[in-house]
Amino acid sequence: MIILGLTGSIAMGKSTTAAMFRDAGVPVWDADAAVHRAYGHGGAAVEPVAALVPDARAPAGLDREALRRAIAADATLLTRIERIVHPIVGADRKLFLEEARAAGEPVVVLDIPLLFETGAHEYVDAVVVVTCDPAEQRRRALAREGMTSERFDAILARQIPDVEKRTRADHIIDTGLGMQAARTRVAAILENMR
Repeated sequence: MIILGLTGSIAMGKSTTAAMFRDAGVPVWDADAAVHRAYGHGGAAVEPVAALVPDARAPAGLDREALRRAIAADATLLTRIERIVHPIVGADRKLFLEEARAAGEPVVVLDIPLLFETGAHEYVDAVVVVTCDPAEQRRRALAREGMTSERFDAILARQIPDVEKRTRADHIIDTGLGMQAARTRVAAILENMR
C-alpha cells in the first residue's frame, strides 16, 4: 500500500484537494477530523486537556475557542496540549492504516496540515504539497469566518514556509491554476502511484 502525505499551508486548498482524492476512490485520513473526534463528546483528549484548561470543558467536549484563549495567555500550554493530543491522533491514524491494509487499498492519503512540523512525513512514501500564490492564500484565509490578519499571521508563523514545503515535496498541486487543473494533477499523481 502506498501512503501519500498531503499537506499545505493554511488556505492553500488542501481540504478541496483531499476531496478530489476521495472522489477518485482513495481513502483519506484527515488529521483535523481526528483532532475534532478527540476533542468531541467522549473524545480521548477531553479529560486530560480539561485537566490543564478547566474552562475549556463543554457539554459537547472541549470548547476550542476557550482553548485558543488559554493558549494565547500561556506560551507553554500548546506544547503540553500537543503532548496529550498527538499520541491520540497517532493512534487514530494507525487504525486507519491498519483498516486500509486489511481492505487491500493500493493507495491512501494522510491529510496532515503540519506534516513536516510534526515529523509525520517520515511515515509516508511520497509527499504532495498543495500551494497557491501568497496573495490568493491571504484572500482565502481572511474570507473565513472569524479569521483576522493577526490570527492568520500567527498560524503562518507555526507552519514551515510554503517555499520550503515545495522544495521537500514529491508532487506539487497549485490550486491557483483552477479546480480542473488541480483535478488533472491529482489524477496524474494517482496514475503515477498505481
